[in-house]
Amino acid sequence: MSPASAIAPSVPASGAAVRQPVYFISHGSPMLALQDSAARRFLQDLGRDVRAAGAPRAILVLSAHWETAAPTASVADQPETIHDFGGFPRALFEMRYPAPGAPEVARTALAALATAGITVTAGQARGLDHGAWVPLILMFPEADIPVAQLSIQPHLGAGYHRRLGAALRPLRDQGVLIVASGSLTHNLGALTWEGTDEVAPWAAAFQSWIHDKVSGADVAALDDYRARAPFARQNHPRDEHLLPLFAAVGAASPGQPGHRLHASVQLGALAMDAYRFD
Repeated sequence: MSPASAIAPSVPASGAAVRQPVYFISHGSPMLALQDSAARRFLQDLGRDVRAAGAPRAILVLSAHWETAAPTASVADQPETIHDFGGFPRALFEMRYPAPGAPEVARTALAALATAGITVTAGQARGLDHGAWVPLILMFPEADIPVAQLSIQPHLGAGYHRRLGAALRPLRDQGVLIVASGSLTHNLGALTWEGTDEVAPWAAAFQSWIHDKVSGADVAALDDYRARAPFARQNHPRDEHLLPLFAAVGAASPGQPGHRLHASVQLGALAMDAYRFD
């Protein structure tokens, strides 16, 4: 990677920026964009609340669906809508999220990571995968806020992603809303696809443990969640969908707890929890 000095150092300013919070959201199935649910209604309300508090200048999304060996970011001026799934209704494939890109935010994010000693790679003109556009189409249906996306590195674990998030923290003061998009639980092979109101005990136990540690700002336990959390591997056979949570923890002010804004479970074991970090 080129030195950090080769990347734009800051987001261009036009007036006073409103310091933005950080959100971890569970994006669940792509059908979230079409089907009514408590999680869908929550995201719609959340977007309105964000605007009321001071609309962000741009959004930086860390999605579980973009995995790379080292961090990279989308520098597309007009990101395409990526339909990275199959077997869903045609209406879902016809959906588009035409938000403008935020290439300057992408370059600023990469510069911040490089300055923190994290090896990065050059930006890519990539579109928005469903981990990004599905929640955003509910939160900001006007598609008028520029969006950049940052990749994750599943082979590097929880503590690494918390450090990655900490390096991104200064972007919040530049009016950039950080949205970490994953899933609090993600064992698709264990879901009850015909629908149920019963929550699997192993999913509920993990959901409760994460809430306890996030609300208590227990970063040591969170970093070691694979060993300490109940049923960690049953809830996350691979942990790419939980890693955005640790980036959100890192992007919070040191020692500050996360506040759970929403908790629901779909298909028996797909937890849709969301957290805000101030």
